[in-house]
Amino acid sequence: MRHRDDIHARRTGPYPTGTAGPVYDRDWEADVRTSIRCAGVLLGMLLLIDWVAGTLIWWRGVLWAGIALLLFLVLLPARVSAGAGWLATRRPLRTRRVRTDLLVSVRPLDGVAQRLVLRDALGNRVEIDPEVLIRNPGLWHLLDEGARASEAAGTLMCGTAALHRLARRLDRETALAVFRASGME
Repeated sequence: MRHRDDIHARRTGPYPTGTAGPVYDRDWEADVRTSIRCAGVLLGMLLLIDWVAGTLIWWRGVLWAGIALLLFLVLLPARVSAGAGWLATRRPLRTRRVRTDLLVSVRPLDGVAQRLVLRDALGNRVEIDPEVLIRNPGLWHLLDEGARASEAAGTLMCGTAALHRLARRLDRETALAVFRASGME
């Protein structure tokens, strides 16, 4: 099933090449393991309760497994990667990519889970969790580099304030981590 924001070869254009390879979210594997554990605990609890009640039959076991699988898919985080001039998120059924050097807007979405929505001049859109950028300085550096190029080129019309707030937050977190590591809390 195709979505409006999926990657299309005709819409992405050539991507700039850099000397370094792509950078990935370092904590993604741990987040996947946590999702698996949560789904496994739910499945175990449902099966145990059904077994203790004496109502466990094969089709109810399949139903509980389906519910646990659904929970896993909901909790499964997107795999975020970035390179020189691009940022991408990959989910089980689709990959979305934006050109960070052609950004036109960066919009924060507040709510239960904070999100950062990036749009480029080619019409592509990516939605990421700002915590991923805070936990991964390499991803933040590549996004910031591309956003500065967009800002200098005049394509980034909306969202520079959101990026500057995120940069200040990242600087604050980094400074606190340095103070903690040096024992100067």
